[in-house]
Order: sequence, then C-alpha cells, then structure tokens
Amino acid sequence: MSISPPRWSKSDPSPPKDEEERLRELGYQPVLARRMGGFGNFAISFSVISILSGCMTLYGFGLNTGGPAVMLWGWAGVGLFVLCVGMALAEVTSAYPTSGALYYMADRLGGRKWGWYTGWLNLLGLLGAIAGIDYGCALFTGAFLNLQWGFDPTPGSTMIIFMCILLIHATLNLFGVRLVSLLNSVSVWWHLGGVAIIVGALAIVPSNHQSPEFVFTEFVNNTGWDSPIYVAAIGLLLAQYTFSGYDASAHLSEETSNASVSAARGIVRSIWVSWIAGFALLAGLTFAIQDYAGTLDSSTGVPPAQILLDALGTGGATALLLVVIVAQLFCGNAEVAAASRMVFAFSRDNALPGSAIWRKVSSRTQTPVPAVWLSVGFACLLALPSLYSTTAYGAVTAINVIGITPAYAIPIYLKLRAGDRFEPGPWSLGRWSKPIGWIAVVWVACVTVLFCLPQSSPVTGDTMNYASIALVTVLVLATVWWFVARRSYGTPQSYGTAREQAEISDQIV
Repeated sequence: MSISPPRWSKSDPSPPKDEEERLRELGYQPVLARRMGGFGNFAISFSVISILSGCMTLYGFGLNTGGPAVMLWGWAGVGLFVLCVGMALAEVTSAYPTSGALYYMADRLGGRKWGWYTGWLNLLGLLGAIAGIDYGCALFTGAFLNLQWGFDPTPGSTMIIFMCILLIHATLNLFGVRLVSLLNSVSVWWHLGGVAIIVGALAIVPSNHQSPEFVFTEFVNNTGWDSPIYVAAIGLLLAQYTFSGYDASAHLSEETSNASVSAARGIVRSIWVSWIAGFALLAGLTFAIQDYAGTLDSSTGVPPAQILLDALGTGGATALLLVVIVAQLFCGNAEVAAASRMVFAFSRDNALPGSAIWRKVSSRTQTPVPAVWLSVGFACLLALPSLYSTTAYGAVTAINVIGITPAYAIPIYLKLRAGDRFEPGPWSLGRWSKPIGWIAVVWVACVTVLFCLPQSSPVTGDTMNYASIALVTVLVLATVWWFVARRSYGTPQSYGTAREQAEISDQIV
C-alpha cells in the first residue's frame, strides 16, 4: 500500500500555507499557543492509547472473557482494523486541522446536525476515557500500596486516590501546552522502556513459563454465557478500549506546528507503535502466569500485579507496578489535555450549556482553564458508581468505546459519501482512500453494537452493561439541547470580520 507523500519536500523549511492562515480559512481566529512539534503530537496520542494503561487495567477482564487466545489474537486483529480507522481519520484530519476535530469534520462534510451529534458522542467518549484511565490508575496505586505497606484498597479509598489523580492532572494541564508536550514526549520513552523492562524481567527471572500452546490457544469462559463466539466477541473490548483516544492528535492540531501533516502522522504512528508494543506486553504477561485462578482472585485486586508478584517476588513486583502507575499518570494527563480542547472547541461553537464559560482561555498560558476543570469534574461523576458496583469500571470503559468509536466513523463515512467534493489535505491515502474508509466504517459499526451487549450472565442490576444506557442518554440529551441551542450553535463558514475577531478575543482572560 502506498500513501501519497506530503506535497512539499521534507527539506523545505516551511509548508506552502501557514497553519494560522489555514485555521482562519476554516473559520477560527487562532487563540491557542502553537508550541507542539510533530513528535509531541504523536506522543499525545501514543500516551492516550497507553498500552501500560489499557492492557493492564483490563487484563483481568480478558482472563475471564476468552482468556489468553482471545487476548492475543484479538489484539492482533483489532489492531489491524483500528489502523484502517486511524488512516482514514488521519486523511480527514489533514483537511480540517482544528481542535474541534471530529465534530468539525462532520459539520463541514455532512451539515450541522451531523456535527452536533458527533460532537456529543466524541465528548462522552473523551470524558469516559479520563474516568477509565484515572480510575484504572487508582486501582493500580491501591495494589502498589497493598504490596508495599499492606494497604487495603477498598472502593472508598480507591475513589479518594482517583480524585487526587484527577486533581494532579488538572493542575498539570493549567501550565500550558508546552509542559503537556514535554510530559508526553517523556511518556513515549517511558512506555516503550517500561514494556521492554517488564517483558524482559518476566522472560528471564521466572523459572516456569506457560507453553506457547497455552498462550495462543487457551480459551477461558467465566462470563456465564454458553456461546464461545459471543464470549470471544465481547472479549475484544480489551483491545478496542486500549486502541482509543488517538483523536488526541487532531484535538491538539491548533497547538501543533505543520498540523496538516503532523496531526495525521501522529494518529497513524501512535496506532502501529502501540500495536507492536502491546502485543509484546500481553504475550510477556501471559507467558509468565504461574497460577491462573490465583491471578484472577488476587488480593491486590489487580491480576497483572499478581503475575508480577508470583514471577518476580514482592520487590520486583513493586518496582514494576510503579513503572506502570507512572505510565498511567502520563496517559491520564494526555487525555485531560485532549478532552479539554474538545470542550473548548465545542463551547467556541456554542454547543454546550454555559459555553461562554468553558471557551475562556488564559492570557498567560493560552490554555482553556475552565474546560480543564469541567473535563475532570465530569469524569469524576462518571466513576462514582464504582463505589457501589464491582462491574461499574467495565461499564465506564465501554462508555469510552461506544462514545468515541462511532464518532471516529462518522466523518469517515461522510467523506466517502461526499466523493469528489471532499478536498484532501497534504496527507492523503490516494487510491486506497475508499477501500480503507469502508473497512473502517463497517468495523466501527460492528464494535459499537458489540459493546452495548451484556458482558456477563445472568444479567442483573449489578452485572448489566450500562454503556448502552449512557449512549441512549447522551443522544436524548443532545437531541433536547439541540432544540435549545440550535440557533446559536454552528461552525463558522468563514472568518474575517472585525466583530467576529473581537468576540473571540473577549474570551481570552
């Protein structure tokens, strides 16, 4: 497969069109600081995907729902389809490099209602991602404290840890995009180095390892469902949940140099690097399982922690858990940055209640401060049911998947529908655009339905998959709010009047 290269030489010191001018052509006055480079843009999506967050936090789910065979082969298959989604999305991002990203693309390609519903789905997914990532980090922190000091990680104490993590991430995001970019760049090497250390230690230190036959063919069903096909299908959640959030590169495009190319490349690169490293991590963990039942029933509450404990002892497990926790902190911080830019952009177009508040930008750091606080505050509310339900965390992760994944497919579908009316940017798939686009749309349609289904049987109030209810709720609320805000909502078709520029300038405080 060949992807057409950028239309200017790599040695050319500047692109043919200034990105700030391109943003004005798309309808927006630049107010965010463009201080992120191409590597930083890739790094934020790679940090949000975070194999040391998604793979580790849902590893126990995978052990119950299909076991090793579904985890390993599911990762390989899902990664391939997600790469198609990422490439198709990258092509549209190159044409419309704005913080609004998915909803702006949908609005331009399909109209106001397409943009409206895409925005609400995207926002639900991003906020669900913050809740899922940071609550997972809180679970691992509890396991670390349990190993180190015998701390009892109850739901209440885990929630307190979770809220502290949210506060840290909000604070870090208030210092500006340059710090966010630096942390994300460190995060890339931390993740890759962490995976290498974990896999290396698990390969060398334990005297006993599982056989390749076990790792690649063992099927385990502890869900209560009889159908192995159904169980294998819902077991794909581990991979699909991890492979989400790469739209962060698009949301940070207004703060990225040469965004028309860098943001598109950032999306694709983050997926294939995560695909390779994640497979190595899952294989390394699974080969090192010493006691399958004991891993599932770990007193730490986190099965990967038990694998590390059994294979490496308390000292080694504690050290590597710390590596994982730091990686998850990087991940959550990057997701707060992406979500807050979405809140800012959506408010800039008057789509949210209280938009005048959430679109304000700090004149000192050029950061959307109120949007940061709204993002972490709502994520906290999403995770509160975890105080009362042991399955609530799985529902939060599913909310992330079914919120954000359909939002990826909508602009891709609209691009396909537009045909020759779509004008690609400098990063283009060329003749592969249509086949890859249709593969992406069909895949997203399948997983959206899949992850609304119940994950365990019998279905009770405690085991129900509330993701479908969350999806219906946000669509109903979006519909109701549409009739309130439809006269004020809208992406600008052009930008240039003094009055419009003054209105945006007034929001810089």
